[in-house]
Amino acid sequence: MERTGLTEELERAEGLLLQDEGELAVRLLARLAEDAEAYVDANCPTTEELQWFAFPTLFDRLAYRRVEGDPRELRDVGEPLGRLYADLALACARTEDYDAAAAALKSAIRWNPMDCASRLNLADLSRMSGDLQEHLALSYSVFERASEASHLARAFVNFAAWFQASEKPRVAAAALRAARNLDVRDGVLAAALDQAAGTDRDPDLVSDAEARELLAAEGLPDGANAEIAVCLLMCAGDAAAAGAGDVAVSLTLRARDLVGEAAATALLDLIHETDEGGSDGQE
Repeated sequence: MERTGLTEELERAEGLLLQDEGELAVRLLARLAEDAEAYVDANCPTTEELQWFAFPTLFDRLAYRRVEGDPRELRDVGEPLGRLYADLALACARTEDYDAAAAALKSAIRWNPMDCASRLNLADLSRMSGDLQEHLALSYSVFERASEASHLARAFVNFAAWFQASEKPRVAAAALRAARNLDVRDGVLAAALDQAAGTDRDPDLVSDAEARELLAAEGLPDGANAEIAVCLLMCAGDAAAAGAGDVAVSLTLRARDLVGEAAATALLDLIHETDEGGSDGQE
């Protein structure tokens, strides 16, 4: 169950999904999940090590990496297992076993808690099952963890639907305006904007300033948590120092997309001012 072997098997299972062989994909992915869990139990057996996956924020995980040295085997296991369970969830949904799909998504979140796509998909299943409180909690948790603007946009769309159902169309309009301001290409967002056009939840009915006030009154930030952008920029600095220029650029662009260019530049200046490396950090 080394990473290369698991990746090959995942590609095989994803091929079955593309061929509409949902039941075969479920069987293969379920077996892979069993083997992967057994591998982790045998190779990463301590609670202290496994707890790394449950850290709630990117900042916590970054701090743990710096303190504990970021055990390589744990980092390599988390992301492919998250992908494995996300694929299993998709396969179960294709066969209309939604309870199994929800259970698989919860496992995906456990292994890769920073991948907000699984949280948003689980929120969709929760809404389908009528568990609106879980839907709200999952949608809100995206604001604390998202490192991609597309995930934030999806969360805002979820809240727009909730506020509309709660007879708060103006707040729904504010949520859609905040999603639109993220300027991402997303089919769910595009559909929501089309449906809202010309109605009482049309985002053009509120200004940016009013939208921020309305969302703040509901406890929702207008965009990403700046702490997340700081962590992304710090990781970008580590990547650049390690010679991984492409990774550094990608992380920097994600931070800029989340908080805007002016804010990202200000955060970079702040990081450089407090960096013990001085001029090297600025460079």
